[in-house]
Amino acid sequence: MIKTLAKSIREYKKTTILAIIFIIIEVIMEVIIPFIMAILLDKGVDAGNMDVITNCGVILIVIALVSLACGAIAGLYSAKASCGFGKNLRKDMYYKVQDYSFNNIDKFSTSSIITRLTTDVSNVQNSFQMIIRIAIRAPLMLLFSLIMAFTINAKISLIFLALLPILAFFLYLIVNKAHPLFEDVFKTYDDMNNGVQENVRGIRVVKSFVKEEYEKKKFAKISQKIYDKFVNAEKIVSWNAPLMSLSMHITTLLLAWFGSRMIVGGSLTTGELTSLISYGTAILTSLMMVSMIYVMLIISYASSERIYEILKEEPSIKNPENPIYEVKDGSIEFKGVSFSYINDLKKLSLKNINLKIKSGDTIGIIGSTGSSKSTLVNLISRLYDVTKGELLVGGTNVKEYDLNVLRDNVSVVLQKNVLFSGTIADNLRWGNKEATKEEMINACKAACAMEFINDFPDGLETKIEQGGTNVSGGQKQRLCIARALLKKPKILILDDSTSAVDTATDARIREAFDKYIPEVTTIIIAQRISSLEHADKVIVLDNGKIDAFDSPKNLIKNNKIYQEVYYSQTRGSDNNGGN
Repeated sequence: MIKTLAKSIREYKKTTILAIIFIIIEVIMEVIIPFIMAILLDKGVDAGNMDVITNCGVILIVIALVSLACGAIAGLYSAKASCGFGKNLRKDMYYKVQDYSFNNIDKFSTSSIITRLTTDVSNVQNSFQMIIRIAIRAPLMLLFSLIMAFTINAKISLIFLALLPILAFFLYLIVNKAHPLFEDVFKTYDDMNNGVQENVRGIRVVKSFVKEEYEKKKFAKISQKIYDKFVNAEKIVSWNAPLMSLSMHITTLLLAWFGSRMIVGGSLTTGELTSLISYGTAILTSLMMVSMIYVMLIISYASSERIYEILKEEPSIKNPENPIYEVKDGSIEFKGVSFSYINDLKKLSLKNINLKIKSGDTIGIIGSTGSSKSTLVNLISRLYDVTKGELLVGGTNVKEYDLNVLRDNVSVVLQKNVLFSGTIADNLRWGNKEATKEEMINACKAACAMEFINDFPDGLETKIEQGGTNVSGGQKQRLCIARALLKKPKILILDDSTSAVDTATDARIREAFDKYIPEVTTIIIAQRISSLEHADKVIVLDNGKIDAFDSPKNLIKNNKIYQEVYYSQTRGSDNNGGN
């Protein structure tokens, strides 16, 4: 895990190393100060030697200035290194998520990925800076201070060695108890972020059903849950400070007691005792810093594991070693295709699908909710891979194509239409970044979108708010269809993407398709029979199986499922017409 995360340091390795070097120099300078102070007291003040006092004073000033400068430079370099590490970590995670298949994305919730990209990265970034600044400085200070203490008087310095294992044991207990609690906290954060995201996205529904108070109570409940878990974890961690404070006082008292007796006995000088107390304070302060870093590392370790899960996740769909870069035509063939979201042949969403679709045909798909209509079309552009069987596009297995080439030739307007912040033109250029204004207008005309775009004062330069909240559902669908048409695909898939437009507009879009994309294979998933009447053939799906695949005219005569839908809709129309 550490090796994987460390790869994100990259160009900031030099900055990190320089920060560590300056920290080492700073520590050495600080360790020398008590030693010089002992000389000043014993050979200068006690002996009344002004030359020693002056020389020691100058040396102390120089050492203090060097220590100050090194500390400042180390702080600057560590800040740059940690911020750069955080930047690279976010970038690596974001790029990794972009390579995920739908299968991978299903494994992590959206809110969880967002938490990992923000809160978790901030925790790890802060810990990285603390590791450079304190986790390097504190152990070095502890080690050098111990060496200097034993250099002055080995016998009295045994006090430090006696206390260190006792403290280390209690710190281990604190860390061991707190770690699982912090892990649990971040899982609860995911739940909270998921609730917030859901609430904000559906705020119009919340207000329509007057559920503000319900949502507030739900948020307050999970927020309180996070508070309680944090408090429980911090209760354990809070023992760290008093434990260290008690140790510091005990050490000072023991040094004063034994040190004063040794001074009286002549085996220790006043300056040496003063230095030992300084080194004792430095040792315990360093140990306290180490324990604080340890606690912070507990929190960041939980975050690191969550980040590592994102980085180590391998995309389930990858390019082949020698991909094909050309899709011959829009023909589609399913050969004994079965599919499971959890890759389990006992729990299939699609079962033994066998289909042949000619290039340029218009194919409809109809079926009840949960019959796997969207699942079927998602396999064509390899948003998911088949679990069993073979799927051919243009006479070639989809797994042999370069992914970008395949998806550029298979244009999908998904059931949940998404527009991004920017202008209408910006959104259309997602289909073709080099599209001219004339090409965008033609695509919008084919999608019957120009009729409302012309009503906007800024036309194609009209600003779209995040999520397309300033356009209606029908307008959003037509813009998404225009965007898909700009790709000039060989296969166009419309996944219930005209459900928000009226039947007259739906009919005009179908007519425009015949003129604008006559040679493109079009697959239309629809709930309205009228949307499928002009299709060459219609696939009737029932519980993940093909119940029928025939022309609309033949299905009306021979297929019960199609008949039920057809008559339920046309009778309603006849009754309305009669009124």
